[in-house]
Amino acid sequence: MTEGKGQKIRCIIAGGGTGGHLFPGIAIARELEARDPDASVLFVVGRRRMESEILRKYGFRVAFIRVEGMKGRGWKKGLAVLSMLPGSLFQSMKIIRGFRPSFVVGVGGYSAGPFCLAARLLGVPTAIHEQNSYPGLTNRLLARVVDRIFISFRESAAHFKNRDILLTGNPVRRELMSFPLDAVVETPSFTVMVVGGSQGARAINDAFVKAYGILRKSGKAFDFIHQTGKQDHQRVLSDYRAEGFEGRDIETKVLPFIEDMASAYHRATMVVGRAGATTLFELAALGKPSILIPYPYATNGHQETNARSLAQMGGAEMILQKDLSAEGLASTITDYMAHPQKLQRMGEAARGFGRPDAARMIVDQLMMFLPAGG
Repeated sequence: MTEGKGQKIRCIIAGGGTGGHLFPGIAIARELEARDPDASVLFVVGRRRMESEILRKYGFRVAFIRVEGMKGRGWKKGLAVLSMLPGSLFQSMKIIRGFRPSFVVGVGGYSAGPFCLAARLLGVPTAIHEQNSYPGLTNRLLARVVDRIFISFRESAAHFKNRDILLTGNPVRRELMSFPLDAVVETPSFTVMVVGGSQGARAINDAFVKAYGILRKSGKAFDFIHQTGKQDHQRVLSDYRAEGFEGRDIETKVLPFIEDMASAYHRATMVVGRAGATTLFELAALGKPSILIPYPYATNGHQETNARSLAQMGGAEMILQKDLSAEGLASTITDYMAHPQKLQRMGEAARGFGRPDAARMIVDQLMMFLPAGG
């Protein structure tokens, strides 16, 4: 054991709802394991299949609590959700007493709220990490009771008044940073990676498929890899065929979920996607140029705020969904294909936005929770 003066690290990471919430937690967990190979990490999430599938793929233990979100549900549904809170707190306390964590980290999402509150009531040190420029409701409430607050965007600080905060950036998964460059698969000179988040994005799917058809008919030679989301996968496959895709390898290019994101990122010349914090900081860490299309219904418009932060530095181009069209997207991609120096400048600016040491900074702070002397 190299850290904590003999104290074994036992950490619970609570949160989820999307892969974007979980992946920073995974990055923190991996950094803890790097510090202490004997560290025990438990993730606590709601009962969504996607969350458990992602975490088990990474080999983490998972526990569940019954919890739902409140925002935008109406007062009747809100009362029903509030009625679950005592049960969620009871489940959380039971998990905490059984696991006996050294500290608890909330990474946003519904389950982080009752779980971090339960940890606080039981005297367990607590921290939260806010991934977006505009903090979510869960973290705004938890900020009043937790011991540490970590933020990804400087703009978040205004929403955590009278609290000590640390600007860390958003932790990026180790496998994305350690991918061997000489292992990159040879591809044509220009490869577009399309990703609408872990659950896909129909508007982006539709626009890119049609843009592909426009580019193909104009004789532009390029490759692509497209994460559609599970629900949209078969429809998008059919749409590509309707646009003239004739290759047998379509199912290696058009996927419901990209398992090997490291390889996909490193294949990509540029990325077209949403503007969740996890995506932004992964792009920045890898210096990838991007066309960002913020999800217009994100809470408090945080994806647009996220995208604007990177675009204003020259690290991305932002297209609002209301302005998105296949013709416009095809034209923008064509322009970047014709002017690689633009892509290079954008990638360099994106890298300047990144904070590749975010996980290390967060874990440095978490280690201070361990009692001196073990």
